[in-house]
Amino acid sequence: MEKMKLKKYWQTIEELAFSGWDFSYMNHRWEIEELPWCYSEFVREYLSKDLNLLDMGTGGGELLLTFNHPYDKTCVTEGWEPNYQLLKEKLQPLGVTIVFVAEDDQLNFPNDSFDIVLNRHESYDLGEVRRVLKHGGVFITQQVGDQNGCILSEKLLKNVQPKINRWSLETEQKSLLKENFDTIFAREYYPYQHFYDMEGLIYYVKRVPWEYPNFSVETHFDELLALQEELLKNRFIYNQQHRFALVGRLKG
Repeated sequence: MEKMKLKKYWQTIEELAFSGWDFSYMNHRWEIEELPWCYSEFVREYLSKDLNLLDMGTGGGELLLTFNHPYDKTCVTEGWEPNYQLLKEKLQPLGVTIVFVAEDDQLNFPNDSFDIVLNRHESYDLGEVRRVLKHGGVFITQQVGDQNGCILSEKLLKNVQPKINRWSLETEQKSLLKENFDTIFAREYYPYQHFYDMEGLIYYVKRVPWEYPNFSVETHFDELLALQEELLKNRFIYNQQHRFALVGRLKG
């Protein structure tokens, strides 16, 4: 395919619609190494029907609904307007309390509101988490560390600056201690990520603009061509993720 036609085709991929946190388009287009822990299993271990639950940055609510928690004991926050509108249509009629939170250091809930706070890949202010959590309550989080996607960033972005190791298991364990939490579980891992076609890579990169700022097919076409060569040579494009998980209990 000649370059201009290829560019126009790739531009149709970056314009595809996206809602919630649904990556079904990526089925068979990528592979991500499994983590040595399971976030959902942590939640099910500590969650019971009588607990008041807060799920921070719930996205489209897809994962939350798999826990089958009583809707009248469930609150969620979301800071991205399209997802917030989706939640109002999807979860609010069920009885779930939905709160728009643009800044996670300002949670609009009273002190000691929740028995358990969940946070999967959402920013948070641990002082606010402590404030809204009851004594003896549990905070469960899985986070994207600051080394996430560095390999692909170096291949794709021009003049990318190396990330400073400030968002990691080590830093957040120290924060838990300062905020009067006991650490129940803590682990960090760097799983591989393989992309098996250019459509999948472009679709993914456009969905995480905080990882790949100012990316477009138009401005990064030469870099995409180089990645296509890597794909043809190796049958996949290699990237590496960075994940860490923490379970903490607020001391009584």
